[in-house]
Amino acid sequence: MAKALHPYSVVVRPLITEKATLLAGDRKYAFEVARGANKNQIRDAVQMAFNVHVTKVNTMNVRGKRRSFGRRVSQTRSWKKAIVTLGEGDTIQIFEGI
Repeated sequence: MAKALHPYSVVVRPLITEKATLLAGDRKYAFEVARGANKNQIRDAVQMAFNVHVTKVNTMNVRGKRRSFGRRVSQTRSWKKAIVTLGEGDTIQIFEGI
């Protein structure tokens, strides 16, 4: 059973990258989401936050990268990415101004 998350804590931030901007033309938007969130929780959170209809959610876990600072080796944090596909005619305005 998935842990109950509040819908506003599921979506951490939108991902504004070159690839995500190209996907926005196909009604697909990328978000960083909480690591414990499942696809149903992500769909409900995006629909509630942006007032759109979500047809598909793809998720992936992004592993942290190893970084070296002089002699010290560290690792960036791992995080979860979600690609959300919207229904016909729906858009998210925060991505449109880019």
